[in-house]
Amino acid sequence: MEDRRERIRELVEQLNEASRAYYQEDREIMSNREYDGLYDELVRLEEETGIVLSSSPTVNVGYEVVSSLPKEPHPSPMLSLDKTKEVAALQDWLGDQEGLLSWKLDGLTIVLTYENGSLVRAVTRGDGIVGEVITGNAKTFDNVPLTIPEKGEVVVRGEAVISYPQFRRINESIEDAEAKYKNPRNLCSGTVRQLNSEVTASRHVLFYAFSLATGPDMTLRRQQLEWLREQGFETVEYIPVNRESLPDAVKHFAEKIGDYEIPSDGLVLIYDDIAYGRSLGSTAKFPRDSIAFKWQDEMAETRLQEILWNPSRTGLINPIAVFDPVELEGTTVSRASVHNVSIVEQLQLAPGDRIRVYKANMIIPQIEENLDAKAGHASALPPGTCPACGHETQIRDENGIRTLRCPNPDCPAKKIKSFTHFVSRNAMNIEGLSEATLEKFIGQGMLHELADIFRLDRYREQIVVMEGFGERSYENLMEACKKAARTTPDRLLYSLGIPGIGTANSRLICREAKNKWDRIQHMTEEDLLNIDGIGDVLAADYTAFFRDPSNERAVADLLEQLDLDEEFEEAQDQPLQGKTFVITGSLERFANRDEAKAKIQQLGGKAAGSVSKKTDYLVNNDISSGSSKNKKAKELGIPIITEDELLELMGEGERE
Repeated sequence: MEDRRERIRELVEQLNEASRAYYQEDREIMSNREYDGLYDELVRLEEETGIVLSSSPTVNVGYEVVSSLPKEPHPSPMLSLDKTKEVAALQDWLGDQEGLLSWKLDGLTIVLTYENGSLVRAVTRGDGIVGEVITGNAKTFDNVPLTIPEKGEVVVRGEAVISYPQFRRINESIEDAEAKYKNPRNLCSGTVRQLNSEVTASRHVLFYAFSLATGPDMTLRRQQLEWLREQGFETVEYIPVNRESLPDAVKHFAEKIGDYEIPSDGLVLIYDDIAYGRSLGSTAKFPRDSIAFKWQDEMAETRLQEILWNPSRTGLINPIAVFDPVELEGTTVSRASVHNVSIVEQLQLAPGDRIRVYKANMIIPQIEENLDAKAGHASALPPGTCPACGHETQIRDENGIRTLRCPNPDCPAKKIKSFTHFVSRNAMNIEGLSEATLEKFIGQGMLHELADIFRLDRYREQIVVMEGFGERSYENLMEACKKAARTTPDRLLYSLGIPGIGTANSRLICREAKNKWDRIQHMTEEDLLNIDGIGDVLAADYTAFFRDPSNERAVADLLEQLDLDEEFEEAQDQPLQGKTFVITGSLERFANRDEAKAKIQQLGGKAAGSVSKKTDYLVNNDISSGSSKNKKAKELGIPIITEDELLELMGEGERE
C-alpha cells in the first residue's frame, strides 16, 4: 500500500509540473501520449486505493492564470472532458441516444458574451473557474462577429485557433530557430493573451463556436449550432450520429485530418438532446453529457540506429533518436526527439534496440516503447564532451528531470547567431544554409569557426544522408559556398558581425580604405572618427574586435578560404555629395532598400534610418501617406520625393 501511495504522490507532482509548463509557460516537458499514460495510471491507483490528493489533476481542472490581464470568474465551471481511444467505447457511451460528433480543436477555449447585439466581453477558460478578460483581443479575431441580430443576452463558447498555414508563415518570419513556436496551440495561447491587441490582429486568429451557454431555449444541440451560424458565427464541423452510424462518422474525420488546416487533437461526442445531457449532471472534473475521442496512433516497429546529441544555443544538448525509416500516417520518418536524459533512461534506449514509434496527433514522431527494455538493460550514455566544442558536459537535475548541458560560453552552438548572420543575404549570401541546417552541422561537429563553412566538403558522406539532404542538395550547397567565396571587402566586413557595422557603415569604411583589406582591418579609432557617421562607441568596438587574438585568427583562417575582390574605382561624379536621405515605403525601381542606399552612398550621399533636422530628402513613393516619417518630414519642412525624383538627382533618369 505504501508503494502505491508514494507512486500517487509522484504522479501528481509529474502531471502538475507538465500541465503548468504546457498551460502557463507554453512549453512541453513530455508528450501528450506520455501525459495520458501517466494520468490513466493515476486514475487507476486512486480507484484501487481510495486515495485522492487535494492537488491531484483528476480533481483539479487547471492552474491559476498568471498574466497581468484582468481576471473574471465563470458563471459555471468549465470542465474538461473524459476521454477514450476506442470507437466501441463511444458507442457504449452513446447507447440508444442520438449525438453530434465534431472536431476537438486544439487552441484556447474562449467565452464570448453579447448584450443588446454587441460583443461586450471575452474571457479565456483559465483554470475553469476563473479566466482572463481578453475582450480587446477577441474583437480582432478574423471571424468573430462584433454584432449579432439577437438582442437578448447571448453567451457563446468556442475555440480560438491559429491555422497550420498561418502558423508556418509566422514561424518562417522568425530567423532565430529557438524562438520559433513549437506548435499552433502555443502560438495561439500567447497571441490571444497579448497585452497589445495589434499583435493579436496581425496573427489572424480564428474562432469556432461549439456551444450556446446562454440564449434562446432550444431542444437540440444541432439547433443551437444552426442558430449560431445564422447569427454570424463559424461553428465546428459536426455530424449527427447514432450508435450504428458512429464508426463511419469517426472514419470520415480520420480521412480528413491529414489535410485539415485547423489544429485538432481528436473528436468530441455530445448528446443531441440538451435536456437529457443536462439531467446527467457532472463529476468533479468531467461533464457527463459529452466525451472526447483521442486518435489511436498508428504504430510501427523499427530498430534504433543511434542517439544523436544535438547542442543548442541555450547550452542544452538534446537527444535525437535515429532509427530505420518507417511509414507513419503516409510519410517516412527516421528520427524522433527524446527530449531529455531522463526519458532516454526511462526507455532504456540503446543502439540496436527494437522500438515502437508513432506520430502524436498524427504529426510529431515519438517513441512509444522499447521492446528490448528489461531489468539490467543499459541505456545509451550521454556524451562526456560536447559534440560541438569538446568541452566537458554537465548533467543537471531540475525537479526530477535530468538534462545534459554544455557549460562552455564559447561553444560554437551558442554562437549560432553569428553563423546565421554570416550566411545571410546581405553578408556572404550562402543559399541552403538555414539556421536549422547550421544547427545540425554544428551539432555534429562540422562547424567550429566561420571558415569551416567553406570546408564542408570534408563531410560529404555525412551530409548526403542527413534528413532533408541528398546528393542534389549537397551539390547545390557546395556550389553556393563556391560562389560566395568570391566576395567583396564590404560584404566580408559586414558578415563578421561587429557591433554597429551594418551594410551602410561597412561600405563607408571600405570606401575610405579603398577596398584594401589590410587597411580595413588595421584602422585606428582616429581613422574611423574621420569618416562621417562613425562615432566614438562604434570606433572603439571596431578596433577592439580586430585586436582580439581569437578574432584575428578566425579572420586569417577565413581569408585563406576566400577570393577577395579588392578592386576599387574612385567615383568621379558625386551628385549626392553631402546630402542625407531617408527611404521609406515600398520601392519599384530598386530591388530593395539596400540597393538604393548603396547607390546613394556610391554617389556621395548618406542613407539614414530616421527623419531629423539633418535629413535633406525623404524618399517615399506614396507622398500622401499618413506615415510617421511623412508627418515628421512635413513638420520639419523636408522635401518628400518619389523614387523617380531620386533617380533624377542621381542623374540617371527613370529606370526601366
